[in-house]
Amino acid sequence: MTYKLPISILFCAFILLNCKSHKTQTTYSSETLKIIPVSKNSFIHISYLSTDDYGKVACNGLVYMNDGEAIVFDTPTDTETSNELIQWITKTKHHNIKAVVVNHFHDDCLGGIEAFHELSIPSYANNATIELAKNEGNPVPQIGFDTENELTLGNQKIFNRHFGEAHTKDNIVSYIPNEHLLFGGCPVKSLKATKGYLGDANVGEWSKTIENIKATYPDLKIVIPGHGDHGGIELLDYTISLFKKE
Repeated sequence: MTYKLPISILFCAFILLNCKSHKTQTTYSSETLKIIPVSKNSFIHISYLSTDDYGKVACNGLVYMNDGEAIVFDTPTDTETSNELIQWITKTKHHNIKAVVVNHFHDDCLGGIEAFHELSIPSYANNATIELAKNEGNPVPQIGFDTENELTLGNQKIFNRHFGEAHTKDNIVSYIPNEHLLFGGCPVKSLKATKGYLGDANVGEWSKTIENIKATYPDLKIVIPGHGDHGGIELLDYTISLFKKE
């Protein structure tokens, strides 16, 4: 005799399984730092910045690991939380940190960079980022480049590139080909996000800059914004539409 479950029970089970499959995994969590895996080798690190206009803001960075080494894209927002991230990478994951890459000159990108410098970990940024950080009195990255920078981690390449002005005049993005991953930082918006802080932005060029990124990297599967949930290439489409001239 075959026993059939009521349709209502089957429907509820489907909903529960579907919700569970979409639940964001967290591999590390404290009051000041969260780390979320987005692939076997890539992890979003989330720290928090207190602001006057937006309150406590969650800020995204990235850790990419390969062959026993790691590169950090944007530091946590302060030295203490950066040390927390360093401990997780080196003691828990047993990877040596090869470099830090800074997206732009704001505190949510380089507020904790001195923790890395104290360990002789080099930092890279657009030359404009270095000048703007100096002018703002912010911590200053060490190694500059004009438009493009290429780093290697084991047998994998990472491309850091300035495509144009958007959230700031100096902002870059970082592309990891074997992961089909773009760390967009603040130039890229999460779905349903507002335009956010525009004090240093070039709103007129923003959409054009993101269009150039999309055309250069059409194979993207993972796109990480500076704030909010990660996704795919649809984040670029949303950002383009958000700043498109009417």
